[in-house]
Amino acid sequence: MIHLIGDLQGCCDALDRLLAEIGFSASRDRIFVLGDLVNRGPASLRTLERLASFGDAASCLLGNHDLHLLAVAQGVRKAHRSDTFDEVLASPRRAHWLDWLRHRQMAAEAEGWLLVHAGVAPQWDRALTLQLAAELEACLRGPDLHGFLEVMYGNEPSRWSDALAGHERLRFAVNVLTRIRFCTAEGMLDLKTKEGADGAPPGLMPWFAVPGRRTEGDPIAFGHWSTLGLIDRPDLLALDTGCVWGGALSAVRVDGGRREVLQVKCAQAQRPG
Repeated sequence: MIHLIGDLQGCCDALDRLLAEIGFSASRDRIFVLGDLVNRGPASLRTLERLASFGDAASCLLGNHDLHLLAVAQGVRKAHRSDTFDEVLASPRRAHWLDWLRHRQMAAEAEGWLLVHAGVAPQWDRALTLQLAAELEACLRGPDLHGFLEVMYGNEPSRWSDALAGHERLRFAVNVLTRIRFCTAEGMLDLKTKEGADGAPPGLMPWFAVPGRRTEGDPIAFGHWSTLGLIDRPDLLALDTGCVWGGALSAVRVDGGRREVLQVKCAQAQRPG
């Protein structure tokens, strides 16, 4: 069995209950977790330990919270009051877990699905999405992680161009893969609005609703957008169903042409604000 799973954010108990419902066996099955493995929930370290224990049976993408942990560990960013990954930073195996994180993927494929944490720019096709993800992965795993994280943050450039290079190219790719929700019909990013799809300010729309986007028709699964709720379309799976906010943790079985949605209710670990 192959399941795609939405944002965990350190909610290891919910993950354990979901895997029990699935009947997951690391010797037989495979899971793909769509980013935000840690932070805001109560058990970031235990979540990493659990996922790593599955070996190749668990493939994990990096989300904005995972990158934030790496940036805090490198001294590039300050921790927020709502961060809950101190146990990772204080662990005797801190270096191991940070190294494990930086070797996760930024995008992946499974059973014909393109997997990302947040979304895809309208100007990107599947091949370019995977190429840019690979460029980011090389930076995260390379010798100058600190230097990469220092230039990773910022909202500009706000629109893709094939001419983008260097830090601007990488920053735009990070913002799309881990932060995008809304953009204009021309692909100009809005990285501030966090409401659901119906809350789009004038001139903006969800990235997956842009007419003529180059991945139209490509099945895409993503997380990140808890206010969106579950979307289960033939070509689109939105799987962040707000576990850390007291919603649900969602999994979808996708092997063999199946589409089976399974959810477990989650205790509220974090309050908005």
